Amino acid sequence: MTNLFTPLTVGPHELPNRILMAPMTRNRAPDSIPNELMKTYYTQRAGAGLMITEGTQISPQGVGYPATPGIHNEDHVAGWKMITDAVHKCDGHMFCQLWHVGRISHPDLQESNSLPVAPSAIAPIGDAMTNEGPKSFVTPRALETKEILDIVTDYVHAAECALRAGFDGVEIHAANGYLIDQFLRDGSNQRQDEYGGSVENRTRFLIKVVEAVVGVWGAGRVGVRLSPLQPFNDMLDSNPEATFTYAVNQLNRFNLGYLHVTEMGKETPNAAGPIFDLNVLRDIWQGVYITNGGYDKASANAAVSNGATEAIAFGTPFISNPDLVSKFQNDAPLNEASPATFYGGNECGYTDYPALNDA
Repeated sequence: MTNLFTPLTVGPHELPNRILMAPMTRNRAPDSIPNELMKTYYTQRAGAGLMITEGTQISPQGVGYPATPGIHNEDHVAGWKMITDAVHKCDGHMFCQLWHVGRISHPDLQESNSLPVAPSAIAPIGDAMTNEGPKSFVTPRALETKEILDIVTDYVHAAECALRAGFDGVEIHAANGYLIDQFLRDGSNQRQDEYGGSVENRTRFLIKVVEAVVGVWGAGRVGVRLSPLQPFNDMLDSNPEATFTYAVNQLNRFNLGYLHVTEMGKETPNAAGPIFDLNVLRDIWQGVYITNGGYDKASANAAVSNGATEAIAFGTPFISNPDLVSKFQNDAPLNEASPATFYGGNECGYTDYPALNDA
């Protein structure tokens, strides 16, 4: 019977297990350059079937938080290459998550203190995290139609950089209220051109990005992450079931490596719009389906065994348990995570959690 420890084929890759490491922002990349501390962090967790990196910005415009890594210049390529080489020596697999935050930024984080960009000039409720601490989100600048293809070109450049950095593939971040998600949902997209209005138009940007990135990597080494129920970053859609069933149907034509659907938001029904059963997307999707959101070993095993998903991406458990796969295999107790050290800082709460064999 299939379980968490059954190998899984994703594109050309044979993953040793179905316990994936979810993308998690950790803010340990000063000047946006991957470093030795990050190398330690990722190699410690290389036992995961697949590690998906923290969100990695595709351009200076895509930055939304301090000390997050980039993948758009030669320093970024060299830093990530150091990490992927080390991970591969541990027989690990690693995808780079390509990220543009859109309106979830602040002029303090932008070149020349420019306004963040978005589908529409609608300010999200909440605070941006800047180098000087939290500051209220500003009203973003609505992208001109001709600028949208320039951002698609930025995705292509970042995908090419990720290829040279030695990654095994890339995940397109189309979730959690960032730029692609802002185009998808009608609460943040009120455009009147071919990128707004109907669900077909609101999905257009996602499809153009996927098509362009597949042109660099090949479909089997590209994944997409969606968050249909996630209200994070002030996201809302009037009919998320219609929006996301259409998007997933369109993604089917690319034969991607996987679809990664986060279940976050189901615990706060209707916060991001009318709730619907995400199994609808599972039924539509014709390839490898990955999910995450509050799973433990037992519930994850059950989901994989009954065919609800092919794999589970774990977040917080991988923060505090670098050898999560071994601990699951041995039914060993898990370390408690320290939320105070999730974002920023040094090795404390990052690379100093004990592994099972440390005892």
